Amino acid sequence: PGMTWKAPDHQQDPSDHLDWRQVLVLGLDGAGKSSVLHYICSQTARERIAPTHGFNCAQLCVEGLEMDLLEVGGSQNLRAYWPHYLSQAHVLVFVVDSVDRSRLLVARQELHALLAAEPQLPLVVLANKQDKSNALSTAELQEELALHTLSGQREFFLLPTSATWASLSTATSVLRVRSLLITLLSQP
Repeated sequence: PGMTWKAPDHQQDPSDHLDWRQVLVLGLDGAGKSSVLHYICSQTARERIAPTHGFNCAQLCVEGLEMDLLEVGGSQNLRAYWPHYLSQAHVLVFVVDSVDRSRLLVARQELHALLAAEPQLPLVVLANKQDKSNALSTAELQEELALHTLSGQREFFLLPTSATWASLSTATSVLRVRSLLITLLSQP
């Protein structure tokens, strides 16, 4: 549901051609995936976003790239579908709720299962909800999610983020994620 495929248009001038890249956005339900997605694409925050019960797809055409951001819902029944999307992805963005300590183990297990399936896929972990006073720091999350165990083969980034109005101009702004993705995906 909600998937759209565009047939390639061969009449197009090749110099006009955008490189297609897919960013897979995963994470447990409630981590803030939709907010991050909304933010990266429209550069605005929304006060409330309903949980994703399937898929969200957003498209960003920027700097010669056509970036498709595909978010698959994070509730338990949807996580079974996650591995099916890995093979198409160029980057995996994994969003973690930095406040939700009780589910960090689940997040870690899910993340490591994905990483085992795709050992080469670049990974961007977003330590989201950094605007909350009780949020874990990126250092704590690196520990909790056992990110230090990742193989040196993989490009890996851990960014503190916050997808709220107030965070627009702060160091944890999601816009930093956007520029990181563009940089990563622009590599040959």
